[in-house]
Amino acid sequence: MSTQAVNTPARGRKARAGGGASLWKMQRSERLAGYGFVAPITILFAIFVGWPIIHAVYLGFTTWAGFGTPQFTGLANYVRMWNDPVARRAFVVTIVYAVVTTILQTAIPLVIAVLLANVWRALSVVIRTIIFIPGIVSFVVSGVLWSLIYDPNIGTLNKALTAIGLHSLTNNWLSNPSTVLPAIMVVSLWGAIGTNMLIYFAGIQGVDPSYYEAASIDGASKIQQFRYVTIPSLRMVTAIVISLNLLNGFKVFDIIYVMTGGGPSHASEVLGTYLYSLAFGSTAGSIPQLGYGSAFSVIVMLLCGVAVGVQVFLTRRAQR
Repeated sequence: MSTQAVNTPARGRKARAGGGASLWKMQRSERLAGYGFVAPITILFAIFVGWPIIHAVYLGFTTWAGFGTPQFTGLANYVRMWNDPVARRAFVVTIVYAVVTTILQTAIPLVIAVLLANVWRALSVVIRTIIFIPGIVSFVVSGVLWSLIYDPNIGTLNKALTAIGLHSLTNNWLSNPSTVLPAIMVVSLWGAIGTNMLIYFAGIQGVDPSYYEAASIDGASKIQQFRYVTIPSLRMVTAIVISLNLLNGFKVFDIIYVMTGGGPSHASEVLGTYLYSLAFGSTAGSIPQLGYGSAFSVIVMLLCGVAVGVQVFLTRRAQR
């Protein structure tokens, strides 16, 4: 009996050691399987995304017209960018466009989503469908459509203003430097409001109804419930919406290129449109400046990194 008592712990230790070894082997096999599943997409990402980014960063330090051998010039492109008045204006316009559209495309969809969830319940599906329809239309199509609406001669906007007695408000919306950017922002809001509204609407469905019941018992009004219950409960959703809007604002190109091409007089010029005109030539016969244009692409990438950083900051703050 004593021998059995002495040997039992030893056998237990061996069993645990054997179990640990088998567990290690199982975990190792699972890791290898995981690496096998991830490897194809990682390789494709490295080839088609990672390498082009690295190459673009390198080209930003060179002078290259798209043919021949790139000539390394160090920081010359970035110094030129700093001294380029069009580049500085494009940077400012990009920041203004991104900030303003982010504010509008975050606040307005939130209010609409709250109204759909609490006030317009009977018509919620119909209204959501109508508001979401512009979101499925590409910005190229939207840009062409709104260019016709803004047209000073045949556009419906000026005709509508004239019909209701507001002829003094008619304008050459896309040809006036003071109105071109707000006009484009309206189109951006028109296209993005539906998607952001649905994101918020889905988030509101996940808010615990007991919070609203408790707030109502405490005598909170609807506005107070919105401020102290809805907004705090949607902090994570808001972080996602803000980051998406910032990303879209920093890398905007298609809608502005289709509607104005950066004009008039660079009033709507953003980094994306200026980059395009440099890299591929703004006029027939002009020499492409792919090296200088690549430097702008690096700046756009850094701005997108700022948007990701904002999302990380807001997400961590929402989780506290």
